[in-house]
Amino acid sequence: MRHSSRAEVDPFIVMDVMEAARAAEEAGRHIIHMEVGQPGSGAPRAARERLVAEMEAGPLGYTVALGRPDLREAIAALYGEWYDLDLDPARVVITAGASGAFLLAFSALFDAGDKVALGEPCYPSYRQILRALSLVPVGLQTDLASRYQPLPRQMSGDLAGLIVASPANPTGTMLDKTAMGALAGSCAERGISLISDEIYHGLQYNGRAISALELTDEVYVVNSFSKYFSMTGWRLGWMVVPPDHVRLIERLAQNMFICPPHAAQVAALGALSPEGRAELDGHRAVYAANRALMLEGLAAAGFDRVAPADGAFYVYADVSEITTDSQAFCAEILEQAGVAVTPGLDFDPVRGERTVRFSYARATADIEEGLARLKGFMSTRAAAE
Repeated sequence: MRHSSRAEVDPFIVMDVMEAARAAEEAGRHIIHMEVGQPGSGAPRAARERLVAEMEAGPLGYTVALGRPDLREAIAALYGEWYDLDLDPARVVITAGASGAFLLAFSALFDAGDKVALGEPCYPSYRQILRALSLVPVGLQTDLASRYQPLPRQMSGDLAGLIVASPANPTGTMLDKTAMGALAGSCAERGISLISDEIYHGLQYNGRAISALELTDEVYVVNSFSKYFSMTGWRLGWMVVPPDHVRLIERLAQNMFICPPHAAQVAALGALSPEGRAELDGHRAVYAANRALMLEGLAAAGFDRVAPADGAFYVYADVSEITTDSQAFCAEILEQAGVAVTPGLDFDPVRGERTVRFSYARATADIEEGLARLKGFMSTRAAAE
């Protein structure tokens, strides 16, 4: 059967790594997972209890396309707590994961053939979703000097959009208020639509994360219940959009999704409760401890050229002195050390053969064991050379 050229997107390599790790586990091996950006903990108890109570009270049918009003109000209140913003809940759009938010945002903002910039390295699905929608991703090469974030001078007049992420995947770096403001200002001057990916907010270790909404209302802000809220499989996210775009998004959401998953919306209300938030803040303390272990342990193993790990739960390492084939190198680590890590090719098609990403989202005991295995692997590898 024929297929569209839009379907010919690149694979999401981390998912292939996950499958290889799963196959190894099925064969009886014990694998330490440092490949995937998924919290080792599940949804907080308050989220699960809220869902059980509402399921027993009656069926969970469709909600309105933009999501339950009480959930939108609770998210708006979160912006008051985290950023001291008085956010109108009408601007909050509940989505089927952050992925659903990107589909809605790209559909609302861009026409086929438009060019959309993204700093590389970056979350690979930006690039592939853009291509699937007949849009043109434009990679902006970043480096340590810019904290692996795009710069205003890289904006050109032929761009229709810019995607920024802070904290970023895979690097964990953050934009401060000055840097975020400069990018927002550059986009405004050139008529470039700004999309700010903020799904790792709540997971930062060197000062608080800045929301683009603190600097401008002319932005689409994307967030999710997957990371800080530890609800990856529930597939629930949200966007904050300019007031005059709410109805635009609503029409698209009605036709694309009907509504976000109702059960996940109920659980999210529980996660946002004081009890849920207390448990989630405890998770962040675990990540902070894991981060310290990871930075020290990776350096001891020989991975000492890393991006500043301001937030999220990743360490992005330059391994150019070790290999020029990160995919084969990661396969070697999985086979010989039983540790799953992600090659940089997922995040940077230009330089990714010389980088890898380590995730520290799992339990601390797993991180300790994984680091010990990596140190042993690197020692054995060095002795054999």
